[in-house]
This record gives sequence, C-alpha cells and structure tokens, in this order.
Amino acid sequence: MYVCGLTVYDVPHLGHGRYSLVFDVLRRYLEFRGLEVRYVSNITDIDDHIIARASQEGRTEAEVAGQYETVWWDAIDRLGVKRPTDIPHATAFVADMVALIEALVDRGVAYETSDGVYLSVDRIEGYGLLARQSLDSLRSGARIEPGEEKRSPLDFVLWKKARPGEPTWDSPWGPGRPGWHTECVVMSLDLLGEDFDIHGGGMDLAFPHHENERAQAVGLGKAFARHWVHNGWVMVEGEKMSKSLGNFTSLTDLLERADARAYRLLVLRAHYRSPIEVTPATVDQAEKALTRLDDLARRFEVSAPPVGVTADTAPGVGADDAAVASFVEHMDDDLDTPGALAEIFDLARRAHSALDAGDHDEGRRLALTVVTLCAALGLPLGRREPGLDAETAALVADRDRARGAGDYGRADADRRELEKRGWVVEDGPDGTRLHRRPGS
Repeated sequence: MYVCGLTVYDVPHLGHGRYSLVFDVLRRYLEFRGLEVRYVSNITDIDDHIIARASQEGRTEAEVAGQYETVWWDAIDRLGVKRPTDIPHATAFVADMVALIEALVDRGVAYETSDGVYLSVDRIEGYGLLARQSLDSLRSGARIEPGEEKRSPLDFVLWKKARPGEPTWDSPWGPGRPGWHTECVVMSLDLLGEDFDIHGGGMDLAFPHHENERAQAVGLGKAFARHWVHNGWVMVEGEKMSKSLGNFTSLTDLLERADARAYRLLVLRAHYRSPIEVTPATVDQAEKALTRLDDLARRFEVSAPPVGVTADTAPGVGADDAAVASFVEHMDDDLDTPGALAEIFDLARRAHSALDAGDHDEGRRLALTVVTLCAALGLPLGRREPGLDAETAALVADRDRARGAGDYGRADADRRELEKRGWVVEDGPDGTRLHRRPGS
C-alpha cells in the first residue's frame, strides 16, 4: 500500500486524521485476514507552503518541516494509528526524481520551458481515468494563464526552475526543485516496485494529484497501482472542511477535547467513501457508543484478544465462528465498516443478555468476539486512556495507592481533582480508569 502523506507546514486537520484512520483500518483488516502488508506513506518536506512559512518566520524550511512532522506523528500515535513500514521524505529522493523527469523528456512526453519542465498530457493514453472524465472534457474551460509557456492548460510541472530565496537542487535544466506530482510516483515505484497493490489518499487527491502520478508512470511505460482507494470528505456542519471556508478545526484540538478512539469510531460508522460530519454532537455520540463497548469489556474483564489473532484463528481462541464470518463478509464488501459495527454492537447486546440470563460462558464468548473484532479495526476496549500528562498520571497513581491503603478521603480528593481536569473517573479491577468528558 502507498498512501499519500502529509505536507508538513501546519498542524494536521480533521481530514488528515480521517485518511490516516481509514487506511490504518484497511491495513489492520488485511493483516487480520492473514496478509503481510508493507505500508508506505511519505512526508512532503519541501513545498511552496513550507517555503512561505519559513520565509515569514525567519526559519529554514527544514526547521518548519521538522516541527510540524513531530506534531503529526504525535497525533498519529494518539489516534492509535500504526506507523508506516516506510516513511520516505521527498528531499531524500530528489536525485531519483531528476532521473525520472529525464526519462520522460527522452521519451518525448515532457518538455522544457523557461520556468521548468512539463509533462504533455496529450501524450498520455487514458489521461483523466481517475477524474472519470475524458481529456476533451477536462480541457473544456481550462486555459493557460498569461505568461505561461505550457503547450496545453492541463500540462503540469515536473521541475520548477530556481526562484530567488528558494532551496534548489542541481538538474540538467539548471538548479530548481521537483513538482509535487513527481514526488509520490518516484517514492512508490522505488519502494514498492511496479504493479503494487493499492494506492490511496483523500478524495481530493484523485485529480489532479493521483492522475498526474499515474500519467508519469504511463509515460514511462511502467505498470503502476492495481487499485485506487479514496476516502470521502470531512464535513463541519454541512460544509466540506477547509481553511478557506473558515470552519477549519485541527486534529490536535479534537484530540485535546475528546477520547481519540471516538474519532476512530466516528470514522468507522460511515463508509470510507462517504462524507462524515464532525461536530461536538457527533463526537459526543461516538463517545457514548464507545462507553457501551468499554462497559462490556470491563463487565467481562476481556480487554484484548490473544496477540496475532486472525480471522482464521479467532474461532480457535474462543470467538464466535458465525460472527467472525459475518464480520469478514461485511469488510470484504468494499470495507463496509458500518455493517461490521452493527454486527459488533449486536454481539455486545447479546453478551449482556446472556449474562443477565445467567449464562456467563456464552456472554464471555460473545464479549471476547467483540473485543477481537474491535481490535481488528484498531479499536482497543476497556483500557485506560493513553497519553496522560505527567500530573494526571501522578494523580491516578496516587488515587490507586490511596484506595489500596483504604484512605478513601484522599482517593475522593484525587477523584475531584481529576474531574476538575475534565476526566470521567471510573473504578475498575485494574485500578482507576479515565476517559475524557465530552466538551472538556
């Protein structure tokens, strides 16, 4: 799998969080089905936005990129997303990009102008495939801006010749830097080879970014991705989330205010190609649903399945065979996570009913199935929230010691302090459990 990663010039927004969760779920499910997955996701560490921010703040591009890459990986870890197998950085592959552009020029599908090197889309068979439009349809309404030397308005830049004050690399066309569309095609082919299985990213990348990646591979006569997967928009009160609309909400803000698992559950409740609405109300609904699953895991004291369990081995360790098969059927149907979740919540209801009726073994078997299937989606249950700051963790430890010593006055004082900090405090067999109070 190759999934287009972040351009690191600002804090990540909710759309970045959604794509990272969608493809983490896909990766985890493929592994649950017994496949070995090599997951590549890049970091774009040189780009117009990074250059502009560095200039504005009087810093180097590397300093800006380094700062926001750190923020990104912190958010990824808090979301419970597995780190990619490979994390290529664009600046480490510039020489390979130059070689690819040279090959395209030699094949007559790219040409040089006074400001750079461009790909001639007229020379690419099937251009527009990912846009689901013909070349003639794409040309309609497109135009060349005054001063541009492109032969066609759809031609895109492969190499940008040097501009004053910008970082540059050497090339046969003089100093400059690669265009954005050239980065990922080089890194994916270099790390995964031709004819790799899946290329993914947000729906906004399908055209022109992914189309232009594909065009370069086609122009070289190379097989590229077999399957393309694009996740849908994040909406905020009915509008596509974006800074330009003034309704931008950062992923880091959400992670400070809510249980990180709630965003994963919210993503899972919609089909990956459908838009999702992210508001305090929808996050609150997800947190309440998550609490029901946590309560089940705590009631039966089953917080995690055996390590390395797969769809084939789950029944052998006690999971319900028919439920696992139904889950797999949903997930195999274009990653139908809403259907899979419905199966999981029905299992939770049945587990409670079985225990209420006195059948502990049946209830526990169904509860184990719930935590096993949730784990396949990257959703741990019944666990203390990770990523506590040092002071909160110290309060939790102090409260557990006080309860163990029978000092309930001190334990109650610690509870009140934790609640003041926005936590819901629960007592479990392994000690104090916390989760974020909605809106705190």
